[in-house]
Parts: sequence; structure tokens; C-alpha cells
Amino acid sequence: MAENKEKLFSDFPSVSTEAWMEKITADLKGADFEKKLVWRTNEGFNVKPFYRREDLDGLRQMDALPGEFPYLRGNRKDDNSWLVRQNIRVEDPAEANAKALDILNRGVDSLGFSVKAKQLDEAYLETLLKDIKADCVELNFSTCQGHVVELAQMLVAYFEKQGYDLSKLRGSIAYDPLGKMLSKGKERTVIAETGKKLVEVSAKLCGYQVLGVDASILCDAGAYIYQELGYALAWGNEYLQALTEAGVPAAQVAKNIKFNFGVSSNYFMEIAKFRAARMLWADIVEQYLAPDDCKCAAKMHIHAITSRFNLTLFDSYVNLLRTQTEAMSAALAGVESMTVLPFDAAYAEPNEFSERLARNQQLLLREESHFDKVVDPAGGSYYIENLTASIAAQAWKLFLAVEEEGGFYASVKAGKVQEAVNASNRARHEAVARRKEILLGTNQFPNFTELTEGKQPLEGHCCCGGGHEHTCEKDCASLDASRAASEFEALRLETEASGKRPKAFMLTIGNLAMRQARAQFSCNFLACAGYEVIDNLGFASVQEGIDAALAAKADIVVLCSSDDEYAEYAIPAYQALAGRAMFIVAGAPACMDELKAAGIENFIHVRVNVLQTLKEYNAKLLK
Repeated sequence: MAENKEKLFSDFPSVSTEAWMEKITADLKGADFEKKLVWRTNEGFNVKPFYRREDLDGLRQMDALPGEFPYLRGNRKDDNSWLVRQNIRVEDPAEANAKALDILNRGVDSLGFSVKAKQLDEAYLETLLKDIKADCVELNFSTCQGHVVELAQMLVAYFEKQGYDLSKLRGSIAYDPLGKMLSKGKERTVIAETGKKLVEVSAKLCGYQVLGVDASILCDAGAYIYQELGYALAWGNEYLQALTEAGVPAAQVAKNIKFNFGVSSNYFMEIAKFRAARMLWADIVEQYLAPDDCKCAAKMHIHAITSRFNLTLFDSYVNLLRTQTEAMSAALAGVESMTVLPFDAAYAEPNEFSERLARNQQLLLREESHFDKVVDPAGGSYYIENLTASIAAQAWKLFLAVEEEGGFYASVKAGKVQEAVNASNRARHEAVARRKEILLGTNQFPNFTELTEGKQPLEGHCCCGGGHEHTCEKDCASLDASRAASEFEALRLETEASGKRPKAFMLTIGNLAMRQARAQFSCNFLACAGYEVIDNLGFASVQEGIDAALAAKADIVVLCSSDDEYAEYAIPAYQALAGRAMFIVAGAPACMDELKAAGIENFIHVRVNVLQTLKEYNAKLLK
């Protein structure tokens, strides 16, 4: 068999990188290779259009094996299984228990309970966990940060009372004061004091992680991938350093840290992120370990959560496509557990239907696509291995910069982390406004006839799940968690709430290909604000088009033709309309200055800020 393979490959001559470049350069016909084909990412490095075997030379991860230090290729070597988690906000423990038992029979094998600290007692916990086999399912708990030690004590007592072998139980308790500082701007607890008590109290639960690094809030705030990873490493290192200085053994601290990462729709980048994360975290932990400590303490325990940042209120079923590719990235990258957010999470409390779809998205990957069978299928990919190395390099630079400034706590206290991530949030909102970042169904190809039917963006919840708002003064800045679609949604909600839906009429004339292309562009452009759009096959004359537009009672008339023909059609059409509707030219013709001199003010094309332009139109049309 090997001989046949060798003979087969020998039939094809090898092609050098230089030969490929010569062919590409010829096909570009003088266009700049760097400008046309090299991707300048937001992560601080460029991505080439193709990679070859020689691009793997010198990459340290090429010697890594699954299940072995530095765990880049995963913590396991036998399979790629992960746990399907569904979270439950506990309002009533009996109702939460009934729901938990139901979803455990529907494919879930990890539960996340957000419990109210004021209600915590032995009876509450017994009711919540009744008939749930804690040794068969992963149990994860979150509550107000000041009550995590109390919660841990109750859990240990409950499990001992039920007769469990505590060493076989898996789960987590989310103690993450730095996360609360980032999301709420409020400092509530002392890291070392509470963290040390929590680790000591939960020591019998050796399969539990009780120190949380919730980097998913950075992803939800629009952070770039290298920022989420770099800050997560500094975040985990802060807990590691604080507790080891308090006298807790480094291996014990490291084993107690759970990383929660978000997953964006940048498919291959996200796969690379998780691989780089495990490698870099192993490097950090190794520096703390004693000579006789097992390096298994350097394993990064990862829970992945699909992103909120790119969820949309309009055309919300597209969210299923976004979260599906995100789940694929996380699964292929070898995370230990995952939560897929319901498609309606941006505007509604999830119901049975949306939760069932979210569960099934993971189950399809695991049970039908068999993503759980192959460990690190990305290993050896020229492209992904180079992405892994590049993301690792950028994240490591950020980690070192944070450490040089005094560590993650100091950076959060000073607002430097929030400032950097919020700047990324603004940059990404600007990219969405200009359609450099596409949100299908929101800033590009919207559903022309969709109405909200009462849907409104959903506000967040407090840390204990109580639903109350935080009105206390802040100790530091907080993250801006506004979703990428939020401004377009506000615009469209404004249009709908006005009770007046502007009507945009496409006056198509002249060159067939150009008028059709520009009419389609203009329809998509204006429908992003919720306007009614009327396309047409074409008119024989400007006057015929204007008459049809007035007969349709159009609020907007969009002239759609070729650049050359605008010199002939635009001014007569504008004058014939005589201010009875807003007049727009679709494009940026060479004669634009002449058209402006004639009084034409509105031009829409690929270089304009779509959001700002539509805001200006709303201000004029919705008076």
C-alpha cells in the first residue's frame, strides 16, 4: 500500500512557492499582491492567501501531542468529547429542579444553576438537586460573590449527606470578582481571602473548579480574539499569584481555575484561539509548579459560550447559523463543555422551543456529525497552525504588557482593560455601520417585510440572578456590552414606532446591468432602516419614472443607472420631482460635484456610513 502511494505522488511534480507566486502575480495583472490578497486582521497580524509545508518550520507546537504538555492539542488523547451545558436561572428551586430533570433526558449532561444568595439554605439546595445524580452530570453554580464560600460549604455537606464519592463529582462554583469589576464596575470581595477559603472548603470536591475567569464577557463586549485571550491569561495569572502568595499550593490553585471563553463567528481564528490558549496557560502554570508537581495541573479547563455580541433582534433565525459555526469552532478545538445561546437570547427569555434548538445544535455535532471522535482534527493544518502561532504571539504580548503595568487587577482598577475593549467595541460598531463587518439580516440583506411584533432588546441580569438593576456607585469603569446590531435595531425600531413607514421608489433607467445592480443595492440599503422599498424593471424616460413614483406616493425616489448616464438623467429627474420627495442618486459618479451644484444632496454607495446616513434620513422623514 505504501509503495502504491509513493508511486502515485511521484507522478505529480512538486510546485515551489516561487512558482505559485509567479502564477498568482501573472493572474493579478499588475494589481498589488499585498493589497489584493493579504488579509490584514484586527488581531494585529496579516494572513497570507496560501500556506505551505515550509510555513510550519520553526513552530514550537509541531512537536505537541494530544493529552500531553503543553496541551495545545487538547487535554485528552482518546476522544474529543465535550459536555452539553444548559443554564437555568433559579427563581423557584422546585421549578428549576423539574426543568433540570427534564432536560437531562434530552441530551444535556452539564447544568448551570444561577441561584439567589438570599434564599440559600439546606432545604433550598435539597429541593434544587432532588433526584439529580450528581455523579452522572456536571453541576455548575453561580451566585453573589460574597456568598460563594457559604454555597461551597452547603454543597459539600449535601453531597456527603447523599453518600457520594466526592472525588468523582464534576462541576464548578463561579467565584470571579474581577469579572464583576469588569461587567458591573463594582469591587465587592478580596481575591486572596475569599479565594483561599473557597479552595480550602471545596478541597474534597477535587473535580470542581471554584475560581472563574469569565473571559466571555470580553467577547460579548466586542473584544478582538487576541484581547480576549491575552486578558484571560493575565486574569488567570492574577488569581494564581494572589492565592499562591496566600499560601495555597500552585498546583491546587491551577486545578481550581475554570476559563469561560466566548466564541465569535471568526471560524478558523476561534479554533486557533483555543489551541493557543491551552499552550500559553500551560507555560504560565509551569513557572509556578514545584519540581515534584504533576504537569497535569497546567491543563486549562475551558467552557465555551457562543457570543452575544453578534446576536440580532431582526431576522433572528440567522442567529442559529452564527451559533452553529461558533459551536463547531469550539468543538473542533477541544473544549471540555459548551453552552449554545438560544437564537432569541437578544430579545426574550428563552422558551422551550429556542432552548431545544440550542441543545440540538450541539447534539447534531456530537451524535450525527461525530465531532467528538477525532482529537484535534486541525492539527497539522498549515493555515490553522500558523493562525495558532500568530494569535499566541499577539496574546502573549498583551499578557506581558498587562503584567508590566502591575497585573490584571491593577489594570482593571485603573480602567485600562475596559478602555481597550470598549475601544474595540466602538471600532467594530463603526465597521458594522460601514458594512465592513456584515450582520446578515441587519446591516445587509434585511428582511424587507419583517416587523418586531413587540420584540425589544433584552436587558441584562444581576450577578445573583435576582433580576434587579445595579444603581450603586461604581468603583471603576465597566465594559460596554452593546451588541453589534444594537444601533441598526434602534433605527429600525424608531421607524416602526413612528407609525410612518417611508416608501422608497427605485427609478431604474438606462444601462440594464447597472440599474438592476444599483436598485438591489439601494433596496438593501434603505430596508436596513425598515423602509418599504419598491423596485421596478425600468422606465423609458425620466418623466415616466417620476410620474410612477408620485403615483405610488413615494417618500424617497432613488435614481438607479450607470455613472455615465447620471450626467444625462440626474438633474432632469431631480427638477421634475421638484421637492415632492427625497431624491437620492445610487452611486458616486464622476459628475457628483456638478449634481451637488444643481442641488442634489443625497448619494448612497459602498463608501458611505450606512448607519449615519439612515439616521439622517430618519430625522428628515419621520418628523
